Parts: sequence; C-alpha cells; structure tokens
Amino acid sequence: MGTVAKEAAIDLLKNEIPVEEDEPLFISGDVNTGLVLVDIVNGFCTVGAGNLAPVAPDKQISAMVDESVKLAKMFCEKKWPIYALLDSHHPDVPEPPHPPHCIAGTDESKLVPALQWLESEPNVTLRCKDCIDGFLGSIEKDGSNVFVDWVKANEIKAILVVGICTDMCVLDFVCSALSARNRGFLSPLEDVIVYSRGCATFDLPLQIANIKGALPHPQELMHHIGLYMAKGRGAKVVSEISIDTTARET
Repeated sequence: MGTVAKEAAIDLLKNEIPVEEDEPLFISGDVNTGLVLVDIVNGFCTVGAGNLAPVAPDKQISAMVDESVKLAKMFCEKKWPIYALLDSHHPDVPEPPHPPHCIAGTDESKLVPALQWLESEPNVTLRCKDCIDGFLGSIEKDGSNVFVDWVKANEIKAILVVGICTDMCVLDFVCSALSARNRGFLSPLEDVIVYSRGCATFDLPLQIANIKGALPHPQELMHHIGLYMAKGRGAKVVSEISIDTTARET
C-alpha cells in the first residue's frame, strides 16, 4: 500500500472512530492537580538506546518529550505534585512478547536527558515499575499502592497524564486509575485527563514487522486508537493546556 493510500485509510478510520476532545484544560491552584509522567525513559524515547527505542529521530516522540518537559517545569515552579513512572525490569524476568528492555540499573530505565533534573525535585515522586500498567506497578509487597498514597497525601482531584505509549502503558495506567476511581479507591480523585500532544507511541511498519515476527504498529493510527480507548473508558482528552501563572504554590 502506497503512502497516499495509507493516509487515506487512516483518515477513514479516524472518521469512523473520532476522538471528541474536551474543552481546553486550564490549570489553577483552585483544583489540586497532579502530573503523571509515563515511561519517558531512554529505552522508549532516545534513538538507539535499546531494543524498543526509536531507531531514528521520531517527530511524535520528540514532541511528546518537549510537551512533557514544559509541563514538568511549570509544575515544579508551582511545587505541584508530579508522579513519574519509569519502566524498569529485572534481567531474569521477561515481559513477553517484548524483547529485553529497560533493564533496572541501565541507562535505558533512566529518564530522558531533558527530564533527568526531576530526580532532585522535592515535589516529584519517582516509581520504577516492572510491568506495562503503572497502577499495578505501583503496588508494594505489603499490598499498599504508592500511586494511591500519592493521590491521597496530596489531596489530588485531577491527574494530567502524558508519556509513552499512548495505546499501551499510558492507556493501561489510565484504565486502571479510572477503575480504581470508580470503585472509590482513589478519593478525592475526580478527573483523569490525557493530554494528546503530550503522548506518543512507536512506529513499526508492516514490512519490518514481518521480518521481526511482530505485529505491525502504525504510529499515527495507534496513537489515535489509544486516545479513543481512553476517552471511551471515561478519561478526558485535551489537546490544549494553559496554566494560571498567578496560581498559588502548594
């Protein structure tokens, strides 16, 4: 299938399953809002950094990183809470069907260079996870959940979610958070918001997927589907965000 035909097919599918975005998000100090960064690590975002890293510069991923950095800086200026999930696997515990990636202690599992400064910020909670779903990956051996505790301790009423991959780690985390909210486990959380321009996924064309024995993964379409699924599960999806520069610090 040629490029024009592919673009036409994607446009057709988008028309059949449109993502109706919510009103632009305005963040002020009136509603406690937490920023959740999902897997913005070298192993998924930095060219050549590992088995699941991009093999060449990727516009969608680069834009996601840029938007995430902007938000992180603004949240840190206001001392608002940030929860950063970092994919981090034990070398002897595989995650099929994926090849080894983001092994704990390696550069792959570290935040991308543009975000590594977050490690020293007092308003940031870093959580290494060993599975796709960051909500499950936040569960401790004693059954407690670091993410749940973070929401409650900061009295968060809304979370703004960005990261990679839109249709995998981001989506799984969002779905679990929504289910937990609906069951009353995340009080006082009310809204789970996905920032579309702050999310990205990977591209694996059909011809390359066939060689690797993997499933094809068209980037633009799967990004759209991830947003569509999140919206269908009850998340808000926005493409524009503004922050009240006069908002109070916490």
